[in-house]
Amino acid sequence: MSAEATNPATPGPVTGPTARWRSRIDLRRLGRAALLGPTARDRLPDAISHVVDAHRAHHPDADLEPLRRAYLLAESSHRGQMRKSGEPYITHPLAVTLILAELGAETTTLTASLLHDTVEDTEVTLDQVGEQFGEEVRYLVDGVTKLEKVDYGAAAEPETFRKMLVATGSDVRVMSIKLADRLHNMRTLGVMRPEKQARIAKVTRDVLIPLAERLGVQALKTELEDLVFAILHPEEYQHTRDLIVENASRTDDPLAEIADEMRDVLREADIPAEVVIRPRHFVSVHRVARRRGQLRGADFGRLLVLVNEDADCYAVLGELHTCMTPVVSEFKDFIAVPKFNLYQSLHTALARTDGQIAETLIRTHQMHKVAEAGVVALGNPYAPASDDPAEGERVDPTRPGWLSRLLDWQEAAPDPDTFWSTLRADLAQDREIAVFRPQGGALGLPEGATCVDAAYAQYGDDAHACLGARVNGRLATLSTVLRDGDTVELLMGQDPAAEPSREWLEHAHTPAARIAIQRWLAAHPAPDRPEDPPGDAAEVPRPTAEPPAARPGSGPLAARPGANAVVERPGAAVRLAGCCTPVPPDQVTGFAVRGGVVTVHRVGCPAVVRMKSAGRAEIGVRWGDATECRVTLVAESFGRPHLLADLTEAIALEGAEIVSATVESPTQQRVRHTYTLQLPDAAHLPVLMRAMRNVPGVYDVNRSQHRLSAP
Repeated sequence: MSAEATNPATPGPVTGPTARWRSRIDLRRLGRAALLGPTARDRLPDAISHVVDAHRAHHPDADLEPLRRAYLLAESSHRGQMRKSGEPYITHPLAVTLILAELGAETTTLTASLLHDTVEDTEVTLDQVGEQFGEEVRYLVDGVTKLEKVDYGAAAEPETFRKMLVATGSDVRVMSIKLADRLHNMRTLGVMRPEKQARIAKVTRDVLIPLAERLGVQALKTELEDLVFAILHPEEYQHTRDLIVENASRTDDPLAEIADEMRDVLREADIPAEVVIRPRHFVSVHRVARRRGQLRGADFGRLLVLVNEDADCYAVLGELHTCMTPVVSEFKDFIAVPKFNLYQSLHTALARTDGQIAETLIRTHQMHKVAEAGVVALGNPYAPASDDPAEGERVDPTRPGWLSRLLDWQEAAPDPDTFWSTLRADLAQDREIAVFRPQGGALGLPEGATCVDAAYAQYGDDAHACLGARVNGRLATLSTVLRDGDTVELLMGQDPAAEPSREWLEHAHTPAARIAIQRWLAAHPAPDRPEDPPGDAAEVPRPTAEPPAARPGSGPLAARPGANAVVERPGAAVRLAGCCTPVPPDQVTGFAVRGGVVTVHRVGCPAVVRMKSAGRAEIGVRWGDATECRVTLVAESFGRPHLLADLTEAIALEGAEIVSATVESPTQQRVRHTYTLQLPDAAHLPVLMRAMRNVPGVYDVNRSQHRLSAP
């Protein structure tokens, strides 16, 4: 029986005036392939004539002998087996192969597709497949065989999908066969119990449809979406179908009128182009209806303009925007910046005087092929170039960054449930960004990724030692969300026992980052005492800290009579201002305050500007022969464990005495430390500041410049 008869919910073609529209690759008509008939030894069986015709349309010079032998082996192996729909089992591998042939898959993929169930369900062995068809086909059949239990038992799904990713990562054609296999099974799902239909449809929705999207196989993805929609939301599906049927019965067609106007514009501009109408599939119509409410004729499809060269795409865009009314906010350039799944196209929208808007796609014929079939359209990714000495080396140029990331973290997932939930969360990310490293190279990350994600993408578990980052040359916290095109320099500590912060989990969006942090935290449980847990940035003390070296009455404004500043007022007491803590050889000036005391400020201190503008008289100051001085330094750092101890140790090693210290509460993982220090020699100040900057986590040390009220 046909797919339509087997599954009444299967979305079928809508007849009517829209039949003249050009649609996507129509896979729905490929539900049943012919059965085996009598054939001569060297003659192609009639059963694979549809496959051969579709394959020759994309690969006219292909060697068809492997297909003939693969079909004969599959038919003889599956003979006597029946599908639950009542058809001979051989119709299933034939239908799967026909789907892939229509998408443009090369001969090796089609050969493996015909054989994809033989090792699982018959007496044929992998060794036999390898002997008769070569290692490439053997590898593909083995990869698909590992995925065959994906539909049996919810408990087995996480581990099965883990194997699926491993197999896919080595050869994306494994996933192509699996997706075509799932599509044909979804077409014939009507013979199963409703609860099993729903379970399979949910797995298809949550995992396989996002994978199809990421592999760029839109023709598979759209039909799978419609099939899932029909099963999980039958009432909304039927309502959407009624809307489409109603629109198909209309006598007027606004999209056809706009298409004719486009053809006239492009013809006058002498730009060779084909303008066609693409009807929206069921889920797309449903989404538009939810977004816009009442649907109009132009909402049921899009216009597609196909040209020969990339430059023609922009020429078409210029003419259409000049001669018609564009909706500027709808413009997107996926040619200059392709999507993560290889998709390229210009998107725009054109408005009619009656308010109807026609969404328009502009692309080359090659872009259109890749947009429909994704990685399937790219052929054999392992066929070496003619000048490639490393023939047979498995280097996949079509493996996208998101798939590499999945392979990187799937082995690190501590258990199947974590893997499953993380996989679904990762697949929910539908856009990828690229960030660049100052030393060269780029990192592919999902949209919304932070510096935490970039650190684990670049350094793996070594990212535990990350202290912060510079984004586009400016210091940034690890929670900073990255944008496409940012340059990210990760600041790494040298401590091999560095610990990640628990707060990082709030800012980690990629599976690699979350799993690495969770794994470390599980191996280092937080202590039961109320203090901050190990690895938390909050371990840096929040309250004001007074080290043992501090003396009563000594603070940022403490003064030492007889300091080595000499003022032009004999007998006056001298106080070094705490707002700028001047030290030799700073240029200084003084102002008289109550009690006959002269406060000494650095010339550039904001308090000096304020007092001079208020008319206060300056008093001349010079430095005496003494070298001892007191200074206030402010250290800016990223929060990490033991930072306060490391800073005070660095200060002590340089011979400075800590008079007072204040550590402010962390803000977005940044910590501000203020130290008032007594130095035996002012000339040693630059060395001290350099030593403090060299402490891991400290990114800046400066002299204090507080804005104090005028004395």
